[in-house]
Amino acid sequence: MGDIPRLLISIAICQAAGLVGGWATAASLRDWYPTLKKPWFTPPNWLFPVAWTTLFLMMGVAVFLVWRMGTETPGVAPALAIFGVHLILNMFWSIFFFALRSPGWGLVELIFFWLSIVATIVAFAPLSTTAAWLMAPYLVWVTFAGLLNWAIWRLNPGGRPPVEHAT
Repeated sequence: MGDIPRLLISIAICQAAGLVGGWATAASLRDWYPTLKKPWFTPPNWLFPVAWTTLFLMMGVAVFLVWRMGTETPGVAPALAIFGVHLILNMFWSIFFFALRSPGWGLVELIFFWLSIVATIVAFAPLSTTAAWLMAPYLVWVTFAGLLNWAIWRLNPGGRPPVEHAT
């Protein structure tokens, strides 16, 4: 397989993971997420799809750089497997946090998700420093998302918006 088809497949797989996350998120963005208390550092809603689309594109290029080396190259197959696990954990965070409306379980899952990104970077680094560096902004974003997830969990006990009592 040539580089162009491999690049397109790599990007498409990553963007597909983003679409699954978007599907899991859509309903909650309309009727649940807006009702939650959020910390002062919550970005505007328009930033999330821009950031995630860009990050999925960068991930696609990163996995392409490793995959193009060939699975017979030592370290490539395990690196691709780790990347695959990480991509699944990415999708599950959206399911836990948004579809199940559980910031608590989202936070627990995010710990494993974050660790899987670190593992991916470590696996990619000896194969392609560029691929490893392409994953770095993603790690920063997910670290920020973890902080945001934690703050939302703290501000909304039980994953539900606090009830305002009339005085």
